[in-house]
Parts: sequence; C-alpha cells; structure tokens
Amino acid sequence: MTPRKPASAPPKGPSTDLASLSQNDVTILAETFRLLGDPSRLKVMLCCMKGSTSVSDIAEAVELSQSLVSHHLRLLRGARLVKGARQSKQIFYEVADKHVSQVLLDMAIHIVEDNSDD
Repeated sequence: MTPRKPASAPPKGPSTDLASLSQNDVTILAETFRLLGDPSRLKVMLCCMKGSTSVSDIAEAVELSQSLVSHHLRLLRGARLVKGARQSKQIFYEVADKHVSQVLLDMAIHIVEDNSDD
C-alpha cells in the first residue's frame, strides 16, 4: 500500500512552486505588476471587474479621455489582464479571468485590513 499525501498538501506544479519560475516568467510577472502600478490603469482594471463595460463608460467612471482609456486597455489586453468583445461599433472590456479578479480582490482586501489596523 502506498502512503497517501495529506489532503491539505497543495499539489506540486508550476502554479505552486514559485521558486522554480523561469527568468522569463519572473520578468513577465514583474511587468504585469508594473502595469498595475499605474493608478489610472488600476482604476480601469477595477471598472472592468464589474463586468463587460464600454470604453466610454470606463472613461466616464475614471474621469479620463476615451483615447487615454483605450491606450491603457491596449496595454492591459496585451498583458492578458483584460479581454474585449466587439458588439457593433463598440468594444466591451472585462477582466480576463478569475485569477486576475482574485488577485485584485485579495490585494484590495489586504489594503483595507491594513488601514483598519492603524
């Protein structure tokens, strides 16, 4: 009989063994955090977390021009943080997947908890 791993032990693999990330993966991860380090871009991301949203609605919500919002979205789409779907003449954006949403949500909760401890 083979000994079983405890149920709480996470599976080994690229998603859990962060120390084994390649240099290229680390560079991409750093670039992703750099993109999210811009307050305007982060506001755009938070708007996209609400669901499928047009560029004009995002621009109004974050009080930026549509061209600047489009520029931010192009960068975020290139980093696979948001995805866009064309409907007629407009493109509607949303967060690319649950992993991106979860990272943003976890960090927002972390910041709120940190501020309440002061």
